[in-house]
Amino acid sequence: MRNTTKLKQLLLKYDIDLSMNDDGLMTLTLVDKQTAAMQSFEHTAYSTLIAKAYSHMLKQLKKTAL
Repeated sequence: MRNTTKLKQLLLKYDIDLSMNDDGLMTLTLVDKQTAAMQSFEHTAYSTLIAKAYSHMLKQLKKTAL
C-alpha cells in the first residue's frame, strides 16, 4: 500500500502533527479524533513513520473490534 493511501486512512481517524528537529529526526504525533488519545513516533524516514502510525492504527482498530 502506498504512503499516500495510508496517510488518507490515518487522517480519517486521527489529527496528525508532523515536525522535524535540527538533526533531521521527524516526529509524527497522532491525536484520536474521538478519544483525544495521543501517540508519537520518531524516525528519520517519513515512510517509516507512516508505516509505524498505520500499524498502530490497525492494532487500535483490532483492539476496539474485540
